[in-house]
Amino acid sequence: METIKIKGKNGISTVIIDGKIEDVSNHLPGKDLFIITDKNVQNSYFNRFPKAPVYSIIPGEASKQLAYIENIYRWLLLSNADRNSFILGIGGGVVCDITGFVASTYMRGIEFGFVSTSLLAQVDASVGGKNGVDLDGYKNIIGTFNQPRFVICDTDLLQTLPKEELVNGFAEMVKHALISDIKIFEQLENDCNHLLQLKQPLISKHIAESVKVKASIVTADERENGIRKFLNFGHTWGHAVETITGIPHGKAVSIGIEFACRMSMKKGFISKREYLRIMNLLNSFGLPTSINVDPHAVVNILAKDKKRNASNIDFILLQGIGNPKIETMTLDELKTFIEP
Repeated sequence: METIKIKGKNGISTVIIDGKIEDVSNHLPGKDLFIITDKNVQNSYFNRFPKAPVYSIIPGEASKQLAYIENIYRWLLLSNADRNSFILGIGGGVVCDITGFVASTYMRGIEFGFVSTSLLAQVDASVGGKNGVDLDGYKNIIGTFNQPRFVICDTDLLQTLPKEELVNGFAEMVKHALISDIKIFEQLENDCNHLLQLKQPLISKHIAESVKVKASIVTADERENGIRKFLNFGHTWGHAVETITGIPHGKAVSIGIEFACRMSMKKGFISKREYLRIMNLLNSFGLPTSINVDPHAVVNILAKDKKRNASNIDFILLQGIGNPKIETMTLDELKTFIEP
């Protein structure tokens, strides 16, 4: 078991690698507890939940709509949840996003924590204090910065995940390596086959390494005024692709990574050899690097991206593996880049 601390404006968030869902009661603050989960997780693990009222959402991104989330607020109100209550999210990325958002806004904010059940949630969605919901198909356009009290990453739960769900998490692990340290990237290259089989202790080691990358960035820049923007690598283009196509988040991020790397190569920041090496690792994890989508439609989505500033948008590019840079670009420059 390994514990990683994230220092936020409102306190310290503790991420526990190899914690167990059965031990979550040891981390609860003794307040009235309310649980948010999804129907798949509830069907698999309900007998291991702490005793508390449970709201079970429909699995998937469609539940991250404000109209749907109003139902959760009403449930909390009717269940007599107050400002001294505690909300526990047990599930993957969507559950963590919804739980963090609801807890941060219900009665102007109550404490919350997570038990992360998917690889994507364990290395990314549950860590860092970003809590967002969608509006009219635009991802996470409404949200908060607020740290969970704790995150339990029970790696045993990964064994029941379908391969496609695991792949989503590997995309974020590759992203963290690319924006932090070539040695972590090389470790992923060396351990890829074992990680796909969830071999221990390697999977826990890599999850911890990935969380440490994000934790160090978030601790230095919680509200994304500077280096936290590095975590958007692959996401600016990827989120727009996800909005248009509906493909899973990790696969969309992988396509976004390819786009950012291709742009980095065109600008002379990375070599073709580095570009191909990155593509090879993504493909080794079963991640796509291209999709049949109109790039002009993607740019139109970017025009409404929450990271846009007037006619400019910050893209995260690479100056080499492990060396990210913020490149401010106009939407017109993007349109020129995608022209054949």
